[in-house]
Amino acid sequence: MKKQSLFTSYLLIGIGIYFLLRQLKVPIFTDFYSWPTLLIIIGITFLIYSSKAKEYGQLFTGTFLLGLGIHFHGVKHYDFWIDHWAMYILIIGIAFFVRFLKTREGLLQSLILSGFAIFIMYTNAIPAHFPWINDAFRLIETYWPVALILIGILLLRRHK
Repeated sequence: MKKQSLFTSYLLIGIGIYFLLRQLKVPIFTDFYSWPTLLIIIGITFLIYSSKAKEYGQLFTGTFLLGLGIHFHGVKHYDFWIDHWAMYILIIGIAFFVRFLKTREGLLQSLILSGFAIFIMYTNAIPAHFPWINDAFRLIETYWPVALILIGILLLRRHK
């Protein structure tokens, strides 16, 4: 980070606003008086910093932290929120995509991770009258790390 004081300034403002609202017990924000809100604030700070300082590498970190904060908040407060381990992979995929929008790097990673996460999250929605599809999805869900290992090896070989 080239402009550390700029990042620190945004972070202090965000955390200060959070604790001020908490001290004043503003009723609209009572659901936000929790630790996921701090992740959201830090993520937003990284996003603001990266756009102001034109350090677009920080977009990934900001989007990732913001996504985690929103996810943890959603799981705690909303019944409709999807609480599946693939959500973390989706957040990483979205973070790669946000960074891609400014740097033009990471589109392939974004598409692979996001597609994989969505695929895994909705494998249970297949009708029961296709038992072979459910069996195939269970097999894929069990051995998906092998695919990641193979893709990693292929990418390493490609860079040599």
